[in-house]
Amino acid sequence: MSSRPRSLLALAALLAASLVGCADDPPHDAGPPPHDVVKAITRALDSRARVVRRADAAAFGRLVAGGRDFRAHERTWFDNVTQLPVATLRYRLDPGSLVRDGDSYTVTADEVLQLDGYDDAPVTSPVEFGLRPAARHPGRFLVTAVTPAEPQPWDLGPVRVEQGNGVLGVFDAGSLDDAPALLASVESAIVTVSAQVPYDWSRSVVLYALSDPAFLDGLRDVPGDDPEALDAVAFPVGGSTRFALNPRMLDHPGRELDRLVRHELTHVAVGTRDDDVPVWLSEGLAEYVSVRPLPPQDRRIPEAAVAAAEDGAADLPDDASFNDQDSEAHYGLAWWAVEYVADAYGEDAPWLMLDAMDQPGADPDTVLRDQFGTSTRQLAEHADQLILQLYEPAG
Repeated sequence: MSSRPRSLLALAALLAASLVGCADDPPHDAGPPPHDVVKAITRALDSRARVVRRADAAAFGRLVAGGRDFRAHERTWFDNVTQLPVATLRYRLDPGSLVRDGDSYTVTADEVLQLDGYDDAPVTSPVEFGLRPAARHPGRFLVTAVTPAEPQPWDLGPVRVEQGNGVLGVFDAGSLDDAPALLASVESAIVTVSAQVPYDWSRSVVLYALSDPAFLDGLRDVPGDDPEALDAVAFPVGGSTRFALNPRMLDHPGRELDRLVRHELTHVAVGTRDDDVPVWLSEGLAEYVSVRPLPPQDRRIPEAAVAAAEDGAADLPDDASFNDQDSEAHYGLAWWAVEYVADAYGEDAPWLMLDAMDQPGADPDTVLRDQFGTSTRQLAEHADQLILQLYEPAG
């Protein structure tokens, strides 16, 4: 029997198996190749930024897919961001982060956002996007998920943005009634702090004053590693410094809140100059500036600081322990150490100390010894004495 028919049958079977295999394979290679996908997703994110800058809600909605909750969240985000004074908004896609799952993709892009009048330079933060091709236009991608790595208040829920003279306030429904008083407090603090801090700064600030603690709770690398324990906190965002109030401070209007605002605004005005100096100097300066508008009898100090002064502080607190359970005493001691420096060496001395300690490789103990003839132990002793002279109860 000839072998030719068997060979033809075998070839036919092989072709049939090959065709069946192609039909059953997942559609990994269906649709645009990866390079075209990157281009299409880049176009989608460019469109997202463009329609937000134009505040075109209808066009923005056409760029979003996904479930009802996600689409509602995106409408809220759009409403939030279009209240901001956006000078720059764009996305820089990282092609190496592209991951495919069926016909959908995830990718990370840097969101580049600059607030006009408040950010010296654009602020860059990574965002993970989920996208899928439009049903009728496979080359056009729609956003199905957005996960910012460092969410800002406008990423978390509805906000209201209000502006004053040099202040951009971000509020929510529970804090909006407090907006006029808070904006006025910050406006006044800008004037006071600018008169005390001898550095050029923008004289503008972004304030987060929210009744919902979600944003504050999400902050990382805060003093003491417990955001809820802080009345307020100044924190870097890109090349700018912003500050957030703890929701509980919304119930403390008046001098106490004004003093707190001046304290945090001092950190904003000082900027990065206190990043590498001892915490006692950074926080002592902020306290020192915060009380300047108050008459001496209204410059309150925590009772814990008076009790610590009675016991006698062996030294100024180190960075690691400054925000521990004795933080109230440490803030009082640091404040009066700076007060002593200003009284003994002149009002410029605290800032000269900051400048010297901010120099690369500077040793704080050497600066104190060589430029001021003192030490942290002696400063602690003088601070104790001043606290007891002014605050120790008679009898």
